[in-house]
Amino acid sequence: MRFGHSSAAKRRSQHQRSSSCLRVDFSGCDYSPGILLLAEGQGDCWTWTALDSDSKLMISWNVGPRDDSTCRDFIDDLAARLSNRIQLSSDGLGLYNNAVRIAFGANVDYGQVIKVYGQEEGGERRYSPAVCTSVTTKAITGDPMNSLISTSHVERQNLNIRMGCRRFTRLTNAFSKKAENHTAAISIYFMFYNFVRPHQTLTKESGKAGNRYPTTPAMAAGLTDHVWTFEEMIETVLG
Repeated sequence: MRFGHSSAAKRRSQHQRSSSCLRVDFSGCDYSPGILLLAEGQGDCWTWTALDSDSKLMISWNVGPRDDSTCRDFIDDLAARLSNRIQLSSDGLGLYNNAVRIAFGANVDYGQVIKVYGQEEGGERRYSPAVCTSVTTKAITGDPMNSLISTSHVERQNLNIRMGCRRFTRLTNAFSKKAENHTAAISIYFMFYNFVRPHQTLTKESGKAGNRYPTTPAMAAGLTDHVWTFEEMIETVLG
């Protein structure tokens, strides 16, 4: 718990302070549901994520309900970490429109991916997503390139989160029992993802076969020059 909460605090201060001058060209925003013990009265808890499509860096994240206040905090934090005008993509959640307008003003090229889902025959509820019947893109602010309005990378990241963080595993009792525990676990995972775990795609792009070097998203974003060890991550957070 202490390490998890310290990770969350460090995200907003010491070890990622340099991310306030990140240069990002294309970023995608998304959110994924978590499961909390309903008996505690927590209800749904969503993880909001913003991913740099080029470096694969998880720029910003927030944990909370799917409401205007949480969305505003998330987008405000994202905007504060960037030094240049970006193209931003999200799904069609209406909460984003006002949050992006307030946080970025006119200094963003923002587009949305609108997906329409159908229902399975008989209306049977399933754990897998419903069939997507149509996908359209829409420019919201600025002049986004239509071909680059996409949430594919950040949606793929949702799978990484589920594969790498046990608390998101469905049909088990591994879910978080408290919201603060959930936030702590997610903060640890994202710090590990950004700094410790080499990204397969980035590693392949680092050079020709036989001359490649492990590359993390933080390295690709220029936040560090090497792959961190677990010891280094812990020392940075608790030291």
